Amino acid sequence: MKRIHMLLIVASTVTANCFGQSFQKTTTGIKTVVQDLNIEIECYGPGLARIKKWPVGTGFSKQSLAVVKKPLENQFTVAEKKNEIAVKTAGLVIVLNTADGAIRFTTPQNTVLMAEKAAGAAFKPFKDIGTQTYSVKQTFSLEPDEAIYGLGILQNGKMSQRNQEVMMIQNNTWDFVTFFQSVKGYGIYWDNYSPTKFTDNNAGTSFDSEVGDGIDYYFIYGKNADGVVAGMRDLTGQVPMFPLWTYGFWQSKERYKTQQETVGVVKKYRELKVPLDGIIQDWQYWGNNYQWNAMDFISPDFPDAKKMVHDIHGLNAHLSVSIWASFGPMTKPYRELDKKGMLFNFKTWPESGREIWPPDLTYPSGVRVYDAYHPEARDIYWKYLNQGVFSLGVDAWWMDSSEPDHLSQKPEDMDTKTYLGSFRKVRNAFPLVTVGGVYTNQRKVTDDKRVFILTRSGFAGQQRYGSSVWSGDVNSSWESLRNQVPAGLNFTLTGNPNFNSDIGGFFAGAYNTRFNGGSGAQNKQFQELYVRWLQYAAFTPMMRSHGTDVPREIYQFGQQGEPVYDAIASFIRLRYSLLPYIYSTSWAVTKNQSSFMRALVMDFAADKKVWDMKHEYMFGQSILVAPVVDPQYTPEKIVRTNENSGWNQNTDNNKEEGKTTDFTQPKSVKVYLPQGAQWYDFWTNQRHAGGQEIEKTTTIATIPLYVKAGGIIPVGPDVQYAEEKKWDALTIKVFPGANGAFTLYEDEFDNYNYEKGVYTEIPFQWNDKSQTLTIDARKGKYDGMIEARTFNIVLPDGKQKSVTYTGKKIVVSMK
Repeated sequence: MKRIHMLLIVASTVTANCFGQSFQKTTTGIKTVVQDLNIEIECYGPGLARIKKWPVGTGFSKQSLAVVKKPLENQFTVAEKKNEIAVKTAGLVIVLNTADGAIRFTTPQNTVLMAEKAAGAAFKPFKDIGTQTYSVKQTFSLEPDEAIYGLGILQNGKMSQRNQEVMMIQNNTWDFVTFFQSVKGYGIYWDNYSPTKFTDNNAGTSFDSEVGDGIDYYFIYGKNADGVVAGMRDLTGQVPMFPLWTYGFWQSKERYKTQQETVGVVKKYRELKVPLDGIIQDWQYWGNNYQWNAMDFISPDFPDAKKMVHDIHGLNAHLSVSIWASFGPMTKPYRELDKKGMLFNFKTWPESGREIWPPDLTYPSGVRVYDAYHPEARDIYWKYLNQGVFSLGVDAWWMDSSEPDHLSQKPEDMDTKTYLGSFRKVRNAFPLVTVGGVYTNQRKVTDDKRVFILTRSGFAGQQRYGSSVWSGDVNSSWESLRNQVPAGLNFTLTGNPNFNSDIGGFFAGAYNTRFNGGSGAQNKQFQELYVRWLQYAAFTPMMRSHGTDVPREIYQFGQQGEPVYDAIASFIRLRYSLLPYIYSTSWAVTKNQSSFMRALVMDFAADKKVWDMKHEYMFGQSILVAPVVDPQYTPEKIVRTNENSGWNQNTDNNKEEGKTTDFTQPKSVKVYLPQGAQWYDFWTNQRHAGGQEIEKTTTIATIPLYVKAGGIIPVGPDVQYAEEKKWDALTIKVFPGANGAFTLYEDEFDNYNYEKGVYTEIPFQWNDKSQTLTIDARKGKYDGMIEARTFNIVLPDGKQKSVTYTGKKIVVSMK
């Protein structure tokens, strides 16, 4: 494209200075023209700005699907000097070079945060289903040793996302968010939904999107990782509260095939006295594949769905059911959507009307994806979901294939017309709009039940729709487990706090071979992998056991008194004991834009050793988690599956015998404790200085867990489900060595009254010098709140003191 210097002259133009530069000042920023490009800078907050660029002679108008914030008016100043226009806000300076069009971002103190490369904006003509538009690219210049994070849920095992190329098209196991943030305290959200290539190499760091009328991105300066996350949520939406019960343990598999089996799993957990709150009914409760996703219990194997829901509720558990973004031709939703032209024609899953592998394409299923970009289509989707399932009292949604499954990957598939243009243009935002349709419509029906959506794909802004994104159908391998840790941390750093994964991995067919006396759940290789994955999952926002080929219920692994069974049970109980800590952290996520899973760089950015540390993280503000991600008792089994091609039906029964596996033997792993804090061993209370690597003894029933000095952790009662007992007698564990604070949060646990201020907060403050714990006056109230309670305060040295708290401030000396 020809580059020429141009002077924009309009009626409202600010008078040019002696250097001959010119710009138009608007209420939200400036507009100008540099080298045949329109450039607009808009101010959205003290540290938040939008940059738009588009060729002269064309138009650029876009209603963002992800961004909900509006620009602020008259919250900036403009200064101009030779070859530069500087737009200044209270926390950021955006400097436009009027010679080459490049923009740099600095602090008000003139510290350079990041800059575009000179001539870094590129437009290539592109015809999108007959409409002339562009492929757009912007290249930035980063410092050589600058660590960056984000981009979504990536199965690449990387923490810092430097030095790579990633093609961003939503799929089963890679969820993409066109956003990254830097260790320097800034983030960039590239607001484009088409297939996008992210590249970081010696030539620069760039986003390159297949379709775009213009370059459109947001720069967020938050000073640190928490500030950037807060800025991203300010831009794209805040996180609603989930019900308390969703933080308990979930059991699932592919799939429970009858009503009796589903209810029977809950009964068995109750008999074994192992805690459980959620049970998931996977697909085909609707019948055959031609009735795919009818969103109705029409299979004869589920003769009385209302009774099933009633029975599960009677056992004090909750039911989630599988729903998809596609419909079979024999369903009511299909027929209505088809009449209105709201179904796509590309191949999706399942391809065959017969449930066999590989698919029998002589009997095509006729299943088609719906146009979730269409507001009327989203309403039709909800209408049938509400009539067929929600009206029965189902508690939550498992929105599978929300990317959606796109099997053929033919170039012409991207030409499919949607309500918002070509599928190509909006492809990566599909999970955002389909999840948003369910959330928005359920909120219209009732505020008495919080929306909870477990979904397989995510995009920027999806955190506002009550969704927890899981990492897809990953295989059952140690490599997959290792990948989940940085995948979840990077997703969190995009502003989406709710991540989880299939405990044990989804495709487990490789373990249906004999190893040391057993196959499947008795295969010692799978047992070790499953236990370590479950221990990791206990410190993620959702603890959910799921997979195919090998059942995962605790009783499949043995019985009480056996090492594997006991290890599983102990971590489920540990999870429940931490519910007051977890639920209060959930409130911090909603109220204060905090995060559950915290990459160590979030709290210890001054320690360069943690910048690329991918297998340790903080859970909440106080607990350091170092999951065991390598086998210690069995040889590592290398597993390879193609998650996008369908089931792994490996039923190879060849024996794999080895040495006898003894899960009672102690092992050890190395753990790094970050600088800037002292640390207590969660299991032994031994105190360690930060800034060192130590060797920690482990067992099959333990992983390295450490509590930061100054940490305050409330511990709840022993329960079988989340709301079985009130929190009227809590143990408050205090870890001296630094001042600390914690706010205990409670509400009615499963409605939206908290949005009206119906909740309580009890602030705790530890003064390390005086060795006193101040329990401040309770803030707020709700019907049924605990008026008087006991707090048993415990220090690592065994010192403890019990106090009665009635809502008034008390100071407890622990000297």
